Amino acid sequence: MKLSRPFIKLPFRFDVDQLRREVEAFPDGAWAKHPNNIPGNSALRLITVGGTENDDVAGAMAPTPHLQTSPYIQQVLSHFGVVWSRSRLMRLGPGSSVPEHTDINYHWFHRVRLHVPIVTTPDVRFHCDGEVVHMAPGEAWIFDNWRVHKVDNGSDISRVHLVADTTGNGRFWDLAEAAATQSLPETPIPFRPGERAPLAVEQFNIYRVMPPSEVDELLSDLVAETGSVRQGDEGRAHLQQFARLTHGFRQDWRQLWSLFADTDRGIPHYQKRLQMLMQQVTALGDDLRVTSNMMPVPAVVRQRIGAFGVNPGVAPMGGGAPTGVVGQAAAAAEASPAPARPAAVMRTPDYDRPVIIVAAPRSGSTALFETLAVTPQLHTVGGEAHWLVEGFKALRPGAAGIDSNRMTADHFSAQIGLAMKARLAEKLRDGAERPFANQDSVRLLEKTPKNALRIPFFNALFPDARFVFLWREPEENVSSIIDAWRSGGWITYPQLPGWEGPWSLLLPQGWQGLKDKPLPEVAAYQWATTNQTIMDDLSALPADRRHVVRYADFVADPAAVMRGICDFAGLEFDAALEERTGGKLPESRHTLTPPAPDKWKKNAAEIEPLLAGLKPIRDRLAGF
Repeated sequence: MKLSRPFIKLPFRFDVDQLRREVEAFPDGAWAKHPNNIPGNSALRLITVGGTENDDVAGAMAPTPHLQTSPYIQQVLSHFGVVWSRSRLMRLGPGSSVPEHTDINYHWFHRVRLHVPIVTTPDVRFHCDGEVVHMAPGEAWIFDNWRVHKVDNGSDISRVHLVADTTGNGRFWDLAEAAATQSLPETPIPFRPGERAPLAVEQFNIYRVMPPSEVDELLSDLVAETGSVRQGDEGRAHLQQFARLTHGFRQDWRQLWSLFADTDRGIPHYQKRLQMLMQQVTALGDDLRVTSNMMPVPAVVRQRIGAFGVNPGVAPMGGGAPTGVVGQAAAAAEASPAPARPAAVMRTPDYDRPVIIVAAPRSGSTALFETLAVTPQLHTVGGEAHWLVEGFKALRPGAAGIDSNRMTADHFSAQIGLAMKARLAEKLRDGAERPFANQDSVRLLEKTPKNALRIPFFNALFPDARFVFLWREPEENVSSIIDAWRSGGWITYPQLPGWEGPWSLLLPQGWQGLKDKPLPEVAAYQWATTNQTIMDDLSALPADRRHVVRYADFVADPAAVMRGICDFAGLEFDAALEERTGGKLPESRHTLTPPAPDKWKKNAAEIEPLLAGLKPIRDRLAGF
C-alpha cells in the first residue's frame, strides 16, 4: 500500500518477553518455507484462508491453531481494533536476506503490513526507497511496500517478526498520519493473562466480478504512474496507447456491469473482455514501467486485474445463485453446489534442474525446443523469453557495463533472480498449454538464442540447470543466418548506436569490429563467437550438467536424440515424445523456407571463402 513516507513507527511498545515465550513454544515443524522459496525465509501461519496451512490472500480468513494457543499475540492484534487479513510470524535466518522487490498483487493495493519485531538485533536492517531502519524489539511499524524494499539480516541469529496485513479503519489511519507527522509518546501494551482478546478477520475480500468502481481506481492509479523507457515521440505514443486501451476496457466493463452485474450470464463476457485486455497489455511489452518502482506495467495489470477480475467460484453479491427471475434465487441456491474456493495467489515455484537449450542463432534450436516441449514433465513460457533479461533496463545493451548480449555471473544479483523467477511463474505453461497451477516444484524448459551468450548468468540464476548444446555445420548455419538478415524478420535492435541500419539476431561481444563488413562475415562471426562462447562457458561446468547434440543427428533420428536428452536431464521418454518423434518432424514456427538438402549452396559463393577460417571451431565442436 502506498504511504506518505517509506516507514511509519506507531506509538506502542509490546511485551517482548511474553512474545518470545509464545514464539519459542512452537515446534520447528510448525514453520513453513516461504511461498517464493527465498532461502533462509520461513513463516508460521496465524491467520489464513479457512484457518488451515496455506498462503492464500483471497477467501474467508480464520485463526489457525497456532494463533489460538498464543494469547498475547491475540491481544497484540486485538489492540489495533482493525479487521485482519493474512497474518504470520516471519523468520529470517542468520545472514539471510529478503531480496529487493515491490509488492504488486491486488491484495496490497488496499492493505498495509504491520511489523512487530520479536527477535532481532541492530544488525537487521530494513531498506525501503533509500531509507534504512532497524525495527527494535516490541515496536510497531508499517511501511510502503509499493516502493522498492528489502531486508538484510547481518546477525548470527534468526530474526522473527509478527507480520499482519490489514486495510485499517479510520482510527488506525488517523493514528498513522499523526505518527508520520509528529513525535508521539510511546504507550506500553502489557500482557493481560486470562483476558479475552476479540479478533475480527476478513470474510469478504474478493469479488465474483470486480465492480467498475474498483476497476476504475486500480487502472487510473496505474496509468497515472506509468512511464515508458522508450524515448521521445515513440515513448509518448507508447503511453497514449496504454491509456487508450485501459480507458476502453473500463468503459466496456461498466457496460457489461450494467447488463449483468455479477450474475452467471455475464461471466463468459467478463472473462473474454479480461482476456482481451491482457493480450493487449502484454503486446505493449515491458518497456512500460511504473515510474516509482520500475516494475513492468503488464505484470502489475496481471496481478491487479488479470488474476482477480473474475472469480466464478465466489458467491455473488446478492447471495445465492442468480437466475434473472425474481423469487427463484433461493431455490436455485439450494440446487447449486457450494461456491468453490477462490484461486490461490500466484506463487514462485522451486525450479528443479531447468533444461536450457543453448545454440547459435538459426541452428534448429526452435525445432528442438518444440519437440521437447510436448512432454507434460516440462513447463515453458510458450516460446522465447527475450523479455526475461531485457525487461530489466540495467541488463540491456547500452546499460552500464553491457555493450552486447554477453553477460556473466557478475551481472547477477539476488534481487534480479527473485524478480526473474516470479516473472517466469506468471507465464509458465505445461506441454498441453495449461497455465502453471501453483505446484511447489516445476521443471522449466527454456530456449532464447541470446541466452547462449549468458550461460554464467543463468548458472547463477539456476545452479542446478542442465544445458543442452545444439550445434550445426557452419555452411548450413551461416547460410541460414544470412537468409534471416536479408528477410528482415529477425530484427532485434532497430536502432543500434554505432551500427548503420537495424541489427538482426543475437548481439555477440566484439560486434563493433564488424562495422562496414559484408553480411556473410557478420553471419560467420555470429556463428563462430556464439559457439566458441558456449564451449568456453560449458567447459567451466561439471560434465554432468552439459549435453551436446549435433543438428544433423537430430534431423536424422529425432527419437534417439530425445532419448539421449531425457537420460541426461532425468526425464522419461514418454508417450508424447514418442508420438512427436515417431515420424517426420513438423516444421518449427521460425522456419523461413522448408528444409532441403544442400539448401545452403544458394549462398555458397559468399560462404565458401569463409569456411577455412571457421574450421578450428568446427573441429572443436566435433570433439566437444
